[in-house]
Amino acid sequence: MNPIDRRTFLRGVGTLMALPVLEKMVPTSALAQSVTKAQQPTRMAFMFVPNGVNMEHWRPAAEGLLPAELPQVLKPLADLRSEINVLTGLTQHHAFANGDGPGDHARSTACWLTGVQPKKTAGSDIRNGISADQVAAMHIGKKTKFASLEIGCERGGVSGDCDSGYSCAYSSNISWRSENTPVAKEVNPRLVFERLFGSGDATGETESRTRRDLFRQSILDIVSEDAAKLKAQLGKRDQRKLDEYFQGVREIEERLTKFENEKTAQLAAGIGKPTGIPGDYGDHIRLMGDMMVLAFQADLTRVCTFMFANDGSNRSYHEIGVSEGHHDVSHHGKDPHKLEKKQKIDQYHVQQLAYVLNKMRSIKELDGTLLDNSLIVYGAGISDGDRHNHDDLPILVAGRAGKTLQTGRHLVYPNRTPMNNLFLSMLDRVGVKVEKLGDSTGKLQGLF
Repeated sequence: MNPIDRRTFLRGVGTLMALPVLEKMVPTSALAQSVTKAQQPTRMAFMFVPNGVNMEHWRPAAEGLLPAELPQVLKPLADLRSEINVLTGLTQHHAFANGDGPGDHARSTACWLTGVQPKKTAGSDIRNGISADQVAAMHIGKKTKFASLEIGCERGGVSGDCDSGYSCAYSSNISWRSENTPVAKEVNPRLVFERLFGSGDATGETESRTRRDLFRQSILDIVSEDAAKLKAQLGKRDQRKLDEYFQGVREIEERLTKFENEKTAQLAAGIGKPTGIPGDYGDHIRLMGDMMVLAFQADLTRVCTFMFANDGSNRSYHEIGVSEGHHDVSHHGKDPHKLEKKQKIDQYHVQQLAYVLNKMRSIKELDGTLLDNSLIVYGAGISDGDRHNHDDLPILVAGRAGKTLQTGRHLVYPNRTPMNNLFLSMLDRVGVKVEKLGDSTGKLQGLF
């Protein structure tokens, strides 16, 4: 039997559901030999956390293989130790003031993926550089439904002064399509879900959502006829893979509905306001992470940015016993009580990262797992929140880039090594050949 098209979608009213890579999509000869990079692409994600970290509990003690006992902040990744690399010494030089005075939170956010000094302005004349994710999107984005996906867990403004004379556009965005065009992130998980599976027909999409709400249907019910026809063409392994994918989609829908019902009940009781966002921060991060994984699994996009929060965020973390604001705690002044609370917040963030990476590792692809076929950067634009320094940044790289990256290591680079050297190497790994990005000085040695 002939293979089915890789870009096959299941269709229903207002709905286009992309599919994971199935054996039926690959010629038998390719399966018998080896799956090509075109058939099993490498995905890239950039996951940003605010206000630096407690570096004493982040940095492994020695260079080389990661120890069995990881530092306190990284302990949630113990079972994933063989899937990650910790990178020390990388710097975003243009996040420093360099004569521009205060505003480190805004600069570090804007500069994190660009390596360019953002123009200090609170007006509309913003100027930055093109970010690494958007360079990738320009080159490989045409291969997928979405060139890139931008998500986060904290809204941000696009105008006004958010940090010592810097526009809110700087402190709210790590993704920049051009020097004066940030790419806004979506923080509502329901809107991300509907976008991923929307047909592009506004009327049809509205009808689809109305029907599902009215009859308590899943999006899978909308495409059930197409799904039945497809399954009839598949072998047992592909059928099982499709069932696992559908189960994942249904679980996400059920969680979305649960959070929305809870919010409706709160509103009826006069509590809160309509946002469509889970009240629990961890639930919010994990749900947005699931959206990213779903988009990668179905090859809806190969490029994603994910901001856990905007830099300078002063969110409190009552769920882990930290009632003070994150930004306030990050200015610890070496107070041991504040440092302990900062370590708890940092570890909490890493717990959410571990959830996402474990989900990616659980998804089997034609050659390895989704995590094997990804490059995930996790880290901050500030090292020590008290010092506001942007050298020796806390950076972690997860995934094996199609089994071409040796993992399980602590790689130490000379301090002030441009972080954009890492991005240049990552872009090269996904087939994007650029000679320079921001302040890069060449590819990062020893990683691949």
